[in-house]
Amino acid sequence: MSLQLDQVARLPDAAVLPHGHPRRQAALAALLLSLAAVVLLYHATFWSMVELWARSQTFAHGFLIVPISCWLAWRQCARLAALAPRPSRQGLLLLGVLGLTWLLADAANVPVVEQYAATAMLPACVLAILGWPAVRLLAFPLAYLFLAVPFGEVFIEPLIDFTAAFTVTALQWSGVPVFRDGSNFSLPTGNWSVVEACSGLRYLIAALALGALFAHVNCHSTRRRVAVMAAALLVPILANGVRAYLIVMLGHLSDMRLAVGVDHLIYGWLFFGLVALLLFWLAARWRELPPPRAVPSAQPVRLSAGAASPRAAVRAGVACLLLAAVWPALALASQRDDGATLPAMVLALPDPPAWRRLHDAVPDWQAPYAGTPARFAATYARQDGDGTPVGLQLHWYARQARDAELLTHQALPYGARWMPLAQRVRHVKLASGALAVRESVLAYGGERLLVWRVYRQGGIVTARPVLVKLLLAQAKLLGRRQDGADIIVFAAYDELAPPPRARLQAFLQAALPVIEQRLQELPHGP
Repeated sequence: MSLQLDQVARLPDAAVLPHGHPRRQAALAALLLSLAAVVLLYHATFWSMVELWARSQTFAHGFLIVPISCWLAWRQCARLAALAPRPSRQGLLLLGVLGLTWLLADAANVPVVEQYAATAMLPACVLAILGWPAVRLLAFPLAYLFLAVPFGEVFIEPLIDFTAAFTVTALQWSGVPVFRDGSNFSLPTGNWSVVEACSGLRYLIAALALGALFAHVNCHSTRRRVAVMAAALLVPILANGVRAYLIVMLGHLSDMRLAVGVDHLIYGWLFFGLVALLLFWLAARWRELPPPRAVPSAQPVRLSAGAASPRAAVRAGVACLLLAAVWPALALASQRDDGATLPAMVLALPDPPAWRRLHDAVPDWQAPYAGTPARFAATYARQDGDGTPVGLQLHWYARQARDAELLTHQALPYGARWMPLAQRVRHVKLASGALAVRESVLAYGGERLLVWRVYRQGGIVTARPVLVKLLLAQAKLLGRRQDGADIIVFAAYDELAPPPRARLQAFLQAALPVIEQRLQELPHGP
């Protein structure tokens, strides 16, 4: 017998039903209808996952996760059919919480939270209709579904930093002189940069998905499963650092003739394939056979008082259907005007006190934006100063929709020319009080650009993206004004000079009241 059958036998509250029992048939039918309804009701969310799988190689494993989860669940079909359904109100409560979470994420345009919430509704339906014994039996297949959600881009920057630090340290230990500037570093033979494709995120996600499946199928003790998962997490990160070091060394020793073109990617994937093969070969030596257990035969038994009638399972299924349908209806009602687009417009803004506009100045940088916001861009200098410029860019969205809002994911958030060297939240003292700004230091050759950015949403100026999303969701659901603005000030400086923070602080103190007053005058459009 398999380990899963042993687990069913050990469940103290899992009454066993004979084959073809009406309770079993009604519960499974209600479950299948509820799962299908969730997929149909939230089809846009699930389809957005499929689009990401097809568009990004990093998340292409999602095409395999779903059939693997279905196969793992199918392996338990006989054991699942033998369990007496015990509908749980906790499942309905969880389904309601997940629906509310999905609604807030949909209103705030946070796709990853929508996708996790919609995916979690599937296990919630299992709990609501079949109860805890079925959830315990299907724990791994249900949990494995979450790996299908395209998530992980938040780890790209830390992985890039680690890979760059690992590579530079290894080069120094090898006696190669190297100068590091953020994720860029220079050798006597050429310059290198650790970019998003070099972060190793693709390796890491693939190894975690394979490691989880391997640990579930081949290991049966908690200690060994944890060991395999820890190896699947740590080995790809370290291996990616070694891969980057070897590629740089290959290019350096060949005087930049090797590992600088398509062969760069080929060497990387070959190395990762060898590492993955070695990792799972070692893990296979630790595989465990399930311990032999005496399993009672699945004979009909007298059901406990907690076993549910067919009507109870059907009622739970109907409750799941109704509860799942509420949130898309509310979302549709709150976003009925989101499809309307406004033409691109140019805002007018009076000059801040003690500052004059340089009409002939060419801006050092153009911040990328999504959609067609009303825009304002200008360069200023102090009236009594030396003419040193400060740039201002303003993007105002009257209505915010997916891919046309303040916080839309950008493949190149700073443009193709400039590379970020440092990012942090800095607290600036203004006359009105302390203000947090998102500070970025951008580089292009020997040039540097100091960028301060804040957002204005719901009349609140903040540097916290999470607060912006919450305020946007609140405005949409309550029918309030949802316009928002992206306020950016920046100044260029030489890499040998100190960053011009005092200049940006003085300009922001003068310009922010003018900007807020102008935005307040735009309740329905510019």
